[in-house]
Amino acid sequence: MPTSEQASPAQIARSLIRSGQHQEITYGLAPGYVQCNLVIIKAIHAYDFLLFCQRNQRACPLLEVTEVGSPLTKQIAAGADLRTDLPKYHVYRNGECQDRPNHIKDLWQDDLVAFLIGSGITFDQALTRVGIPIDKRHRWVCRTRLKTEQAGRFHGNLIVTMRWLTPEHAIKATQITARFPFNHGAPIHVGDPDIIGADLAKPLHGPKIDSIPSHLIPVFWACGVTSQAAAEAAKLDLMITHAPAHGFISDLKADDICLP
Repeated sequence: MPTSEQASPAQIARSLIRSGQHQEITYGLAPGYVQCNLVIIKAIHAYDFLLFCQRNQRACPLLEVTEVGSPLTKQIAAGADLRTDLPKYHVYRNGECQDRPNHIKDLWQDDLVAFLIGSGITFDQALTRVGIPIDKRHRWVCRTRLKTEQAGRFHGNLIVTMRWLTPEHAIKATQITARFPFNHGAPIHVGDPDIIGADLAKPLHGPKIDSIPSHLIPVFWACGVTSQAAAEAAKLDLMITHAPAHGFISDLKADDICLP
């Protein structure tokens, strides 16, 4: 790890997480750096999961896949340790979340493969630069009726991130997020949630939704939780993911990997 004078905001954030000094959500941490969703599964299932991500790229834009048995990243954050460098994990067995530890050093096995998938949190800084307020109260993760394309045991419906925006901001957000294909790109839907079957009655994450204010429009982006839900539906004997909003902070700068 570089000295504190040399370290980037992303490296400093991972160091704080690794030491246990930061165990909260990563939203707003190291702004401008690409954040990732994490899915760790056994190598025997890795090809099918890779195929699932390839077939559903809007929801599952892969940024790195680790070597079998290695918890270290090479491409997006040299030497980062996926056992310790996220503030909270979810551990699933046979499709059920059974533990929520702050590290997985004691769970790592020689046959595990980690998948790092782009997160829409990454483009929040670009939205704020053009005056679009990022209000966490107006952000939800919901299931839809839209089917993903199955690969082996991995299947399920598309999961989306919904934000409420003014009409003017919805247009700007569509234009800006289209520049970030490695972080879900442009919205998949704008307007009536019923058209895509977005389940607002039981959001996966976010407060209960009683009604949408008349001056705001719901805007829906494909969400990386889709990959987690597909692996959960496969009922693998072991799967480890990031806890919601506790993502992996890479060394990639968002502005460097977006379209001009």
